[in-house]
Amino acid sequence: MLWMLPLTIFIFFYTRKLAIKIKNPFFNPLVITVLVLTPILLLTQTSYKEYFANVRIIHELLPYSVVALAYPLYELMPQIKARWKSILFVTFIASVTAMISGVFIAFWLGGNQEILASILPKSVTTAIAVTIAENQGGVPSISAMCVILVGTLGAIFGHQLLNLCHIKSAAARGIAIGSVAHAVGTARCIEVDYNEGAYSSLALVLCGIMTSITAPFLFPVIMLMLSLF
Repeated sequence: MLWMLPLTIFIFFYTRKLAIKIKNPFFNPLVITVLVLTPILLLTQTSYKEYFANVRIIHELLPYSVVALAYPLYELMPQIKARWKSILFVTFIASVTAMISGVFIAFWLGGNQEILASILPKSVTTAIAVTIAENQGGVPSISAMCVILVGTLGAIFGHQLLNLCHIKSAAARGIAIGSVAHAVGTARCIEVDYNEGAYSSLALVLCGIMTSITAPFLFPVIMLMLSLF
């Protein structure tokens, strides 16, 4: 199955090229790639396990791509230093709110503890989310799916929502999207505005760190609160 990796790369870059021309947030390269690959895998009777084994290198490159996002931060370091207290406060609140809101919604919809643990880290990048979910007794594959879904929704609807709220600051827009839509949202921010992308990168990293630190302490507290209902 040597065709899987080159086909995946070709479809993504081709749809990426089309997305630049179309300039419509609904035409998301990640979503279109999945929609194109899924019927191909079904027609060739290729299991996800087999597909993943052949394109694993893409998954392994994810942490390095996140590190690469640090470059825009270097160029905005003076502005970031001037606002570091506000940035830390906002990203901490965003991280905690994202975890609490996701777990409470899942509980309200009837999810068990395993599902709640899987949804807990939905707003951070996949590599971090999978580890957090696994440590809290969740299902890594469900966490990965939630991360992709949340990131895609953030990339598609994030800027529209911010426009409706008349939020024009690049810092505010970038931090808002980076805090909840991780790398997928950050990629969209970079396309829209370079400075916005830099702040989104910063929020992505900070929320990942804060979620990793607070999740082991916050999740038991949330479960205790839910047990009282």
